[in-house]
Formats: sequence, C-alpha cells, structure tokens
Amino acid sequence: MDYYFYAAPVQHLIEEFEKLPGIGHKTAQRLAFHVLNLPEEKVVSFARALVDAKRKTGFCSVCGNITDVDPCRLCASDKRDKSVICVVQTPRDVAAMERIREFRGLYHVLNGLISPMEGVGPDDINIKSLIRRVAQGGVQEVILATNPTVEGEATAMYISKLLKPMGVKTTRIAHGLPVGGDLEYADEVTLAKSLEGRREI
Repeated sequence: MDYYFYAAPVQHLIEEFEKLPGIGHKTAQRLAFHVLNLPEEKVVSFARALVDAKRKTGFCSVCGNITDVDPCRLCASDKRDKSVICVVQTPRDVAAMERIREFRGLYHVLNGLISPMEGVGPDDINIKSLIRRVAQGGVQEVILATNPTVEGEATAMYISKLLKPMGVKTTRIAHGLPVGGDLEYADEVTLAKSLEGRREI
C-alpha cells in the first residue's frame, strides 16, 4: 500500500472508505480525494447526514424495518392491507417491493437469514416477532419473499413450518427471480411477476 505518500488525515480517510463493502484501495483513494476537493460546507453536510442517519434511525418495533418513527410509516398507515404480511430479508428489500407499487400489505423484515455455516440460527434473526404478529390474529396470508438462495429457501421453509399450525395461508414468491439473485437488484417487472406467481408452501 502507498499510504506513506499521504498526510495522516488523508491516509485515515482512505482507510475508513476501504472499510465500506465493495470499496477497494483505488476507489477509496478516489473517494477521499473527491471529498478533499469539495467545499467545506458540502463535506460538513455529508458528515452530518452520516451521523444523523446513524443516530436518528432504528428498527420498527412492529416489522423490523429501518425507521425514524416508531411504529414505521408503513405499519402506522391505515391505507395498508393488514391481513397480508410480506416477509423479506432486509430493509432494502422493502424498498424494492415498494418500487413496483403492486403490494399494499404490510412487511416483516428478518434482518438476516438462517445460515448454520455462518453460525446464524433462527433466534438470531427477527422470526419470533413475526410469529407473535400472526398469533394476534387478523393475518390471512404471509408471503415469504426471501432471496432465492440456499439460505433464503431454508429460512422460508423454517418459517412456513412454524406458521402451518396457525392456520395462516403461507405463500412463496415464485418465477421471475433467478436462483442466487438478490431482491434489491431485480427490476420492477420481474419482481411484479414473482409476486403475482407466488405459490402456497
């Protein structure tokens, strides 16, 4: 690494950018020098946005989505169909589903997937609160929209087994999403078709 070429504050900035996912050394350098070339007020605004996003957001106590109010705006809305819950892996997946403007129900964000290889079990993700929500009554269908990966399928099957004795219709999004693909990268048409073609499991 050629860190010794840079002043200590610049070196530190590059190192911090490198900690971000998908950012290598050269990209970190470009980002650092881009920041250095910005007017100070823009840098301060950027820094404030980072701190505000961290300090002023948390997880919705109902669905587990990232929010700045609790419950989140989706859970609190009287325009959503409270009889249907769509279960997704991350808050980014909620955004992906909302982009298609087809789904009018509520969400439940797992914030992870069951992955024994990585030491992540059912108790490590947001499953218990889903079961509690369904047990309260009023839910007619749970759509399992986890990513079509080995972990996503295993998590969907685990949840469906927990829900089966509760008498709730449990469906899985179907065709349209490639195996190994991520929900957040799917285009609107593909995602709409997947939702449309969901099947009971």
